[in-house]
Amino acid sequence: MKVLLTRDVPNLGRAGELKDVADGYARNFLIPRGLATPATGGALRQAAISREIALRKQQRLQKELEEVAAAVSRTQLVFKAKVGDQHRLFGSITASDIAEELERHIGRAIDRRHVELAEPIRHLGEYRVPIRLAPKIEPTVTVVVEAE
Repeated sequence: MKVLLTRDVPNLGRAGELKDVADGYARNFLIPRGLATPATGGALRQAAISREIALRKQQRLQKELEEVAAAVSRTQLVFKAKVGDQHRLFGSITASDIAEELERHIGRAIDRRHVELAEPIRHLGEYRVPIRLAPKIEPTVTVVVEAE
């Protein structure tokens, strides 16, 4: 029996794929659980429309993230901090601080978990900090820490 998967099914396929499975497997497992529907002409057309909508949405999101990445790359964040001996900061500059300041500069929310900072910044200087917006989009922002 030919079925159209409505959800990802382990060891079978991904949502939107057309699969040929045993009649009993389709009638007794896939269809009752809402994992698949019989592959009729209407169901196939609906799946094609859904794929096209999802593709357009992904392209729009990709373009938006590339624009944000360009803005992040051009940004230089300057932090003023109190320093002690050997140019060591009292406190530190964390991923949350960088995300907040970056949000103020570019006008778009950046989650602190997207800031790829291995450890907090504790010394004066200039740092290049990567921001992971998407798996293949990772711009870097320049962070300058100066003495107050």
